[in-house]
Amino acid sequence: MAAHCDICGKKPGFGNTISHSHRRHSRRWNPNIQTVRTVQGGTPTKLNVCT
Repeated sequence: MAAHCDICGKKPGFGNTISHSHRRHSRRWNPNIQTVRTVQGGTPTKLNVCT
């Protein structure tokens, strides 16, 4: 599933996790994407929407 919202365009945020000994590892914070079925123009479609 794509990690971006079809409505607002929210995408993952990137940063580092820092351990107790201050070692850094890259990680990403994904938005809470939910698949929603909608009817647009008379045809049912699926949208990826953040909460």
